[in-house]
Amino acid sequence: MKRKSLLIGAVALLVLMLIGLGAVSLLRQASDKRPAAGNPAPDFSIGLYENYRAGQPATVQLSQMKGKVVILNFWASWCIPCKDEAPALQAIQDKYATQDVVLLGINYLDTEREALGFLSTYGIAYANGIDLKQQIAHQYRITGVPETFIVDKQGIVREVFIQPITERQLSDVLDRLLAEP
Repeated sequence: MKRKSLLIGAVALLVLMLIGLGAVSLLRQASDKRPAAGNPAPDFSIGLYENYRAGQPATVQLSQMKGKVVILNFWASWCIPCKDEAPALQAIQDKYATQDVVLLGINYLDTEREALGFLSTYGIAYANGIDLKQQIAHQYRITGVPETFIVDKQGIVREVFIQPITERQLSDVLDRLLAEP
């Protein structure tokens, strides 16, 4: 009888442990999701490349850009689709330079030398910096490059693009967000 009670207790303990592990796994999965449209954008600060500060300080923080629409574009010099979308991003920078829009390039898994070469080759003049230790990429749960997040004036993610973005797509989103109070 004692043996049967011990066996039942062991099974019950095992079941409770499995339930606990399942709950931990679900919590981990929930916290591993990328920021979705309608949720606050995770705050971060990033050091900008010397030649690509766009009149900004050496380091910028997302939360200091409230009141502006922010385009966060994750890219890398070795990324072929990033090369394809680079002219569209610079065109957006030129088109919206006098409006409340900030374009911020976040370089991912690259070297400074290669990144600066990319920026020079494509004539990129907006603010760019390297994501040291991929801390920002982890916060945004990117799965590759290019990925683009559009953050509204209140700091809320409004759009997420996990593929190359076009000038037309960006203009449509920006015009809509800039028209909002």
